Amino acid sequence: MTQTKQDHLETLGAIYAHQYNIAREGKDGGGVFPATATYFLRDENYLISRKHVLSAVENYDYLYFCLADHLDAPTLQKYIHRSMELGKARVRPHKEHMSSFITLVILADTMDDEAKNLLKKTRMRKYFRFAFHGWMEYRIAAMEVSTQQVFSNPAGRDTGKLLEQNFGKKGGARK
Repeated sequence: MTQTKQDHLETLGAIYAHQYNIAREGKDGGGVFPATATYFLRDENYLISRKHVLSAVENYDYLYFCLADHLDAPTLQKYIHRSMELGKARVRPHKEHMSSFITLVILADTMDDEAKNLLKKTRMRKYFRFAFHGWMEYRIAAMEVSTQQVFSNPAGRDTGKLLEQNFGKKGGARK
């Protein structure tokens, strides 16, 4: 029995739900993405009591899930642009901000070679005030459901590994 993209999306939702807040029906994704997820972590160091905070750091991850029948380069470019636009709008750098990740996860039945190359070459990293107010990075990973192959950009390697461990071919189909 082969799983569909929707089945994979439900499985990913269950995996990410342990640490992320999941939003369905594309409400946070501007109607483009069927599901989004948000992760927030704040770590503080105290001196004697909680009133005296020595240091604090905040980490964010804004995750956008995308489903496609066939993924070509122009369609992928639209998804990348929209997820970057939505993610950048949510990043709020300040002195306690450490890092923010904008992550796009795509499940497509088939993918063009041009789309695969664009996916691997897409990079974006931004430092805020010479990294004193943190930094932001764009991660992308995609799985071609028909062949169960996983593709990612260098920053999205861990997300690609998660897809591969849960859905990919045995023996490493990673490209």
